[in-house]
Amino acid sequence: MSPLLKIRSERDQMSAIERRIADFLLENAHLLRDYSSQQLANALGISQSSVVKFSQKLGYKGYPDLKYSIGQAVARGDGGEEGGNGREARAGDPHAALAEDLWHLKAMAEAETRLINPPENIDAIAHAIAQAGKVFIIGLGEDGIPARAFATRLSMLGILTVHYVDAILMQAGVSSAAPGDVLLVFSEHGRQPTLCQISHLFRERVGRVVTVTRHTPNPLRAHADAALLVSAHDERRHIEPLLYQSALQHLLDLIFILLCDASEERRLQLDFNFERMQDLLDH
Repeated sequence: MSPLLKIRSERDQMSAIERRIADFLLENAHLLRDYSSQQLANALGISQSSVVKFSQKLGYKGYPDLKYSIGQAVARGDGGEEGGNGREARAGDPHAALAEDLWHLKAMAEAETRLINPPENIDAIAHAIAQAGKVFIIGLGEDGIPARAFATRLSMLGILTVHYVDAILMQAGVSSAAPGDVLLVFSEHGRQPTLCQISHLFRERVGRVVTVTRHTPNPLRAHADAALLVSAHDERRHIEPLLYQSALQHLLDLIFILLCDASEERRLQLDFNFERMQDLLDH
């Protein structure tokens, strides 16, 4: 596990001093070999013990272990450094360089997202969906795009899916929820009061609520039995949504594959539905 990926994925949960240390390590990973813990502390204007505690909080014995691990990550190329091929691509083809940069950022977002979603959590959510009598799905605004796409995929597997793009209709729809049903709530920032209310009503009917949000704390997650978390960061407003969508799609694809692999019957249903759709398109 790359220490730089771990730092990036956990940064938003850190204290102010820890974020200062994290940002320095991320921005100066290739120079870290020249810094002792005391020199790093002096550069940031903090105590040496803060650096040591930061390292231990990440799971290392101390700063020397963290520094060594970061050095290894940079040498392997998973620390955000560009290799020679990348620089050649930049010099020869600006479009190739742009595509390479975007791919790298998406790969980082996917890796960070994978780190904060333990396999046992993913398995439990996939199992809950597979066993549900009905799967209710809602997402408002832009969140409705991945919600609709995932609802379609579940339907193709033969899973009874109730999909709404209107919060008022969903509030009425949850009245038919039964124990064992699942509600998937897509909300990047998890701040819509209406979705919190719907989730609360659904849990009252003994249904299971799964929220799909960013990994930062938000009101919606307080109503969740389980949560799918997405980590995707960039200072540029036109880039960050692309990273979020890419990491989220990868997470949903993983659950879809788990559902397919767990049941031959569902795979056969998927094949049948694909063939039927193709017949409709051909006529």
